[in-house]
Amino acid sequence: MADSGLKSVDYGLEKIFEDAQDFLPLLGTDYVEFYVGNAKQAAHFYKSAFGFQSYAYKGLETGCKDYSSYVVKQDKIRLVLTTPLNSKSPINQHLAKHGDGVKFVALWVEDASQAWKETTGRGAKSFMEPTVEKDEHGEVVRSGIYTYGETVHIFVERKNYKGHFLPGYQKWESEYNPAPVGLNYIDHMVGNVGWGEMNTWVKWYEDVMGFVNFLSFDDKQIHTEYSALMSKVMSNGNGRIKFPINEPAEGKKKSQIEEYLDFYEGPGVQHIAVATDDILTTVTKLRERGVEFLSTPPDTYYQLVPERLAAHNHELAEDIEKLKALGIMIDADEEGYLLQIFTKPVEDRPTLFYEIIQRMGARGFGAGNFKALFESIEREQEKRGTL
Repeated sequence: MADSGLKSVDYGLEKIFEDAQDFLPLLGTDYVEFYVGNAKQAAHFYKSAFGFQSYAYKGLETGCKDYSSYVVKQDKIRLVLTTPLNSKSPINQHLAKHGDGVKFVALWVEDASQAWKETTGRGAKSFMEPTVEKDEHGEVVRSGIYTYGETVHIFVERKNYKGHFLPGYQKWESEYNPAPVGLNYIDHMVGNVGWGEMNTWVKWYEDVMGFVNFLSFDDKQIHTEYSALMSKVMSNGNGRIKFPINEPAEGKKKSQIEEYLDFYEGPGVQHIAVATDDILTTVTKLRERGVEFLSTPPDTYYQLVPERLAAHNHELAEDIEKLKALGIMIDADEEGYLLQIFTKPVEDRPTLFYEIIQRMGARGFGAGNFKALFESIEREQEKRGTL
């Protein structure tokens, strides 16, 4: 079996999740909002390259004079792409400092007012007090708190709303809607924080959000010849929301976390993992549409798969040669196996990227792939002159 990378944790996850506090019940990820330099073009990219569909719009035509937002959707995933419409907008300051990136991670809740009260009462810095937004379709209540860096968690209560997305938005219909590629939902979102800050934010998620730390990886487990990092995975009580938190560790050269912090100029969301139930088809379609992935692991990686996954070989439904041809990696834990692949950064700054993941029972994060993955990332860093 592959080294799971687990540290003082077994897979009695139900017991672990029972320890999560229930004062903040989360129903799922509502949407992820990016601040971008050109929302119209960004929306076209996500539609063309990743198979998202036109969904909702807010801008000059809807009476919003300060910014434009395009919402794209694929199955349960909603991405909001927002651009300022004048130089005075504070969004410009965020773009100048960070470039395009994730600003809001919106979480679907039953009671946004109570969520804000509970979290701010436990020490969270408020971004937005509970606010009622109405239109002819009902009302939505939203509130928000800051997490690492300038990233914000928005709590969205929509039980009294029958509209398309949110008040202020109109349905966005367009003639151009490329077919989906099979992305289903957000599996997890990873945040990078600065030196010595990981445990601070682990404690914040425990104390403020009621999350539990159910997986930990240190620099002895996540390293290559040149660089290392540490990571802890935080999850809410029902396991629907998972936020791994990364921190750089000392190495011979600059790690991918350091590179991210340098170019994003602070902590932020490093990557979004999106789930599929047919990774071979999804990755084939993404490659055909021009999505660039990290370089394929060496032949020896795939030659060792039967040995690494000895306990799961009888379950493996995919042909290893097909996985190799697409550069898809495979790992296993006590619960099953998983398949995963990572894109190159989707911005000019080497910051945000995507993971495509298919879980076949496994609940881990591909610890057995870390070395091959980070060596691939280092090859890209070397090309950029940032290793």
